Amino acid sequence: MSKHPRSGLLNFEHKHEPIAPPRKFNRRIVRITAATFAVMAIWLFVGVWGYRSLGHMKWIDAFYNASMIMGGMGPVDTLPSSAAKLFASIYAILSGVLLLAAVGVMLSPLLHRVLHRFHVEDQA
Repeated sequence: MSKHPRSGLLNFEHKHEPIAPPRKFNRRIVRITAATFAVMAIWLFVGVWGYRSLGHMKWIDAFYNASMIMGGMGPVDTLPSSAAKLFASIYAILSGVLLLAAVGVMLSPLLHRVLHRFHVEDQA
């Protein structure tokens, strides 16, 4: 165990510590996945709000458009104003960045475990 306790979402073991047991690893995966999905849900709400208020869409249409943008499929409906188009453009760019970051965060425990295992095998 480390002398210095770590806190936070990505608190991985140091290279001189043993690999986390499967139970701890599984809890880490669940915790990181839940946090990532929560961030994605908040971002989806931002998109729904923007399409609803700026695009003057029904809730279901706003949800559909925001979901399609977040998934990388692109916009579905045309937008009535320049403000709505500007919002959709910024939302699309940031959604792409968020999607890439979310995938990276969700894969980080697995990649850390693989690299940590290589380091442990190197010391043996």
